[in-house]
Amino acid sequence: MSEKDMDQVVRDLTLMLLYLTSWEEEGIDGVYHRAWKGYPFEVLDQLRDEEELISGSNRSKSVYMGKEAVEEAQLLLERYGVEE
Repeated sequence: MSEKDMDQVVRDLTLMLLYLTSWEEEGIDGVYHRAWKGYPFEVLDQLRDEEELISGSNRSKSVYMGKEAVEEAQLLLERYGVEE
């Protein structure tokens, strides 16, 4: 497996774990998924800065998952055969 492929697998697994360990919070615009960010910062930075799937400050201990992040995580779980 190439390094690029491995990076993609780590990214996918991180997104799935963020979703699986998330909880819902009521916000101004509706319900949001939120998760603790105990994952590699490089991957979290990619999901936040490059892909804009999650948000939250660097000082915060948790991140917000956008609607697209939740939908993609659900698709990845389905693709990898993981049941919620």
